Amino acid sequence: MDPERTSGRRGTAGGQGRRVRRHDPRRREHILDAALDVLAEVGVAGITHRKVAARADVPLGSVTYHFASLTELCARAFARYVERQSGEYEALFAEAASREDLVDVLVEQVRGGPSRHRSAVLSFELRLAALRDPALRALTQEWTRSGRAVLARCTGPETAARLDALLEGMIMHTLLSTEPESGEEIRAAVVHTLGPAATGPLR
Repeated sequence: MDPERTSGRRGTAGGQGRRVRRHDPRRREHILDAALDVLAEVGVAGITHRKVAARADVPLGSVTYHFASLTELCARAFARYVERQSGEYEALFAEAASREDLVDVLVEQVRGGPSRHRSAVLSFELRLAALRDPALRALTQEWTRSGRAVLARCTGPETAARLDALLEGMIMHTLLSTEPESGEEIRAAVVHTLGPAATGPLR
């Protein structure tokens, strides 16, 4: 029986009871988005089908209908996250018309806000899981190549690799430190890694 179409309970004799859920053609995507929320909150170690179902407001059977295992659910959710982040990352640098614009974007990547914090937590959850899962490792490697290619359009490949490593380290430090570095310190590190203003494609 398809839980997409028969997921609600019938009302009681008094007309009460849980509502009958209608067929949602985007339920799979909604479940993946809910899984990302749960991963950001409790990590891979704490995610369960039940927690995802509650966050997505769908029956438990609907989650297991679409994803046979937690491994599959996490892998699909992380792939969705990477796809979104790759597009957003590229869009950020598309508007960097000057070296100063580039520095501003890079500094903001480290400092960010609540949404950036959530994204960074998911990023490190993915990398931690990838240490033990070769399939996820392939995803992270492709994501790294994609991100560095975006940076390389502004800086050249060698500087892009150094910047990528710097950003990951500083973002992790910002997440974990009780006394994160100031915007001025972050900017100084970015400028130093960029090197002389005359180098790289972006002037």
